[in-house]
Amino acid sequence: QLQLVESGGGLAQPGGSLRLSCAASGFSLDYYGIGWFRQDPGKEREGVSCIRMSDGSTYYVDSVKGRFTISRDNAENTVHLQMDSPKPEDTAVYYCAAGVLPGGVAGQGGWGAGGTYEVDFWGQGTQVTVSS
Repeated sequence: QLQLVESGGGLAQPGGSLRLSCAASGFSLDYYGIGWFRQDPGKEREGVSCIRMSDGSTYYVDSVKGRFTISRDNAENTVHLQMDSPKPEDTAVYYCAAGVLPGGVAGQGGWGAGGTYEVDFWGQGTQVTVSS
């Protein structure tokens, strides 16, 4: 079965940490860009971070720069999102996606600039709640 499965969500305190994982089964992530998105009820889905598995290039939305770190483990076919110093406004359902990035991750035409991102797989989502 071809699927992406997120894990690691839960309750975190402001200033604490949480690590999300996105594991692929049935296919290799090696040729994809893996994006993390989040959505809170009543809000639009927001792209948070992306990594290109082939070269490790990354992108972060401004609101999480310096706090979140995306990393890849090609051997384990998994991508992680380390969330340090989370804030209540980071509360959302987090989804990972595997897509093709013709324009790369950053720069003009890249994922961060709203470039083409042809998603082949979505995960089911994992809830992250940041609260004291």
